[in-house]
Amino acid sequence: MTIELAMEYIPSRMKELGYGNNYHIRFRHFVLQAKERKKIHADDHLFILINGTDAVMVKSAFGIFDLVASNVNELQYEHQGNIQIRNYSGLTQHVRFIQIIPKTTTDADTK
Repeated sequence: MTIELAMEYIPSRMKELGYGNNYHIRFRHFVLQAKERKKIHADDHLFILINGTDAVMVKSAFGIFDLVASNVNELQYEHQGNIQIRNYSGLTQHVRFIQIIPKTTTDADTK
């Protein structure tokens, strides 16, 4: 998914989830060393994968993004909860996300 498409998608998705405009956006750029695995504890935050590659796997309760897996019939760009990232390559890989953080009731009340 491109950044442009994600930025169009996010407002309607957050409205659909009942947050309206009550969220923060954060750009995340992870650098994974050769064969590195990383876990992200995202709780209720949404992570939108930007420009995934065949050298990287991203998996969460929402699904999987893995261009080399033969047993996957749909790739997911939206992830939440415990997110696993794996670099299949022997080279450093970059993985970019847009993180959407819903505002709590307290956050919304102070604005």
